[in-house]
Amino acid sequence: MSLLPVDQAIARIIDGVKPLAAEPVPLNNALGRTLAAPLSATRTQPPFPASAMDGFAVRASDTEIVPARLKIVGMSAAGHSFGGSVGAGEAVRISTGAPLPAGADAILIKENADTPDDATLVAKQTAIAGRHIRRPGLDFDKGDQLLAAGAIMGVREISLAAAMNHPMVPVRRKPRIAILATGDELVRPGTEPGPDQIIASNDLGLAAFARLNGAEPQDLGIVIDDEALIGEAIEEALALPADILVTLGGASVGDHDLVQSALAGKGMQLDFWRIAMRPGKPLMFGRLGETRIFGLPGNPVSSIVCALLFLKPLIASLLGQAVLDPSVPALLGSDMPGNDDRQDYVRASLAREDAGLPKAISLSQQDSSGLVVMAKADCLIIRPPHAPPAKAGDACRIIPLGGTATV
Repeated sequence: MSLLPVDQAIARIIDGVKPLAAEPVPLNNALGRTLAAPLSATRTQPPFPASAMDGFAVRASDTEIVPARLKIVGMSAAGHSFGGSVGAGEAVRISTGAPLPAGADAILIKENADTPDDATLVAKQTAIAGRHIRRPGLDFDKGDQLLAAGAIMGVREISLAAAMNHPMVPVRRKPRIAILATGDELVRPGTEPGPDQIIASNDLGLAAFARLNGAEPQDLGIVIDDEALIGEAIEEALALPADILVTLGGASVGDHDLVQSALAGKGMQLDFWRIAMRPGKPLMFGRLGETRIFGLPGNPVSSIVCALLFLKPLIASLLGQAVLDPSVPALLGSDMPGNDDRQDYVRASLAREDAGLPKAISLSQQDSSGLVVMAKADCLIIRPPHAPPAKAGDACRIIPLGGTATV
């Protein structure tokens, strides 16, 4: 099976994916969830003319000649409106957000007023009709569609939904991602490894990645290189049922690489195996019933890069989100050699400029096992297949690695 270009692999992974079913959740549990349907306002905001400042509700015509003496006849506070009407020569104390009393058409702000006694207002400046007054519907009107299906519920979206008077919101069910690490050499963090063992890191990193991107990870543990035991773990994933099964390591062609064989024994339909990229060439993708299968490479950097490029779009599709190109323009901050037939994702730091595009500087160590360099990297420089040598200052595209929904 020949190496598959990255863009074709992504297209095949998300082909035919339908968003998961909707479920209602309380608004205070909606952080990070994806809306399954648009939300419209159930009320107008603000529902009445309201003051935008602390001061006095007046008739603008009564303050045309200053200083103007007015009689204070009451108070309008947030939640406690003034029940009467403002007549000629009268004023009502008003706080920010309080309803504008009938008869008033302006707000004299507190700084432009003196109150020699509790019943007297001296206007030091002319109040302008309509100024410092929030009209009804200034923010939104009842029936306005304000949040679209596919929106991710963050702080702003939750605040808006609350103002729209939605105590519950319809969101997509979180994709269930079963994560299976394989290998005789792997032990859990906190364990004293044997002379031929290493600490497992990919499973924890992938679980964190899944959570950050709106999925629900299920840890299937570490399974030794035994095809029967791997098969039992696959059955456990199917029983969840998992929307996605991610296996880590063991999907290549070595004597101890048993994952692909175990999956085939359970009926997996292999879509593709091996991508024209670096790091991450031995990526496997297939389907086993309704469960989509990812066989990610065992090297930790390869695993992270493949999750970013391939697992993230699949999660987005299952959540009904748009699949977007994660790359942005930048400039090379160092010379780059010519490339072969695989698309490179080069770990790099970013030098921020006062103006213009950032400069991406390739880091010296690019081994796919190097987590220290990966942790230090700000971005991945994309080097297309057969790209010619490039100089510092040349245009390039990068995938930023910052933010809560990447890595």
